[in-house]
Amino acid sequence: MRVIAGVARSMPLKTPEGPDTRPTTDRIKETLFNILQNDVPGAVFVDLFSGSGGIGIEALSRGARKAYFIENAPKALACIQDNLAFTKFTDKAVVLKQEAVLALTSIYEKEVDIIFMDPPYNSGYEERVLNILAGMKYVTEDTLIIVEAALKTKTDYLETLGFELIREKNYKTNKHLFIKKRA
Repeated sequence: MRVIAGVARSMPLKTPEGPDTRPTTDRIKETLFNILQNDVPGAVFVDLFSGSGGIGIEALSRGARKAYFIENAPKALACIQDNLAFTKFTDKAVVLKQEAVLALTSIYEKEVDIIFMDPPYNSGYEERVLNILAGMKYVTEDTLIIVEAALKTKTDYLETLGFELIREKNYKTNKHLFIKKRA
């Protein structure tokens, strides 16, 4: 795994060993950031269920102002810290060593621009996280929430929580859901 573009381009990233994490492939990461290319520069970015931190580091490399990394697995946290030090992004990063749902209350920003989450598939975390995000002041109508999910993941609960699906990008084995708060 590596940084695709930006100031840390081509730098290799460590990934945690074992079945607990599922790093986003370089091809899917590149497609995602091609979609986000105009939204990332200057953004406050949140990487939930960070794993190696590869998505948040990619955002920093492409000009995000600040990135939050939220993870509670010890091996993954060590990777995030190593990767931030190696890419020299430690000063722009906030690492929260907490369970994802609890960590959402530890973000003290006026507004967050992009929230990316890659929870364990078929775990129900998406709905739980979105339920919390619906009440967070830093989530505005301009905040883009991206969920990496299994292909069969349902989104029929979004409207009930005050969100809408604005785009869906399907890949071979998973998909990205692009969500915003309804006006």
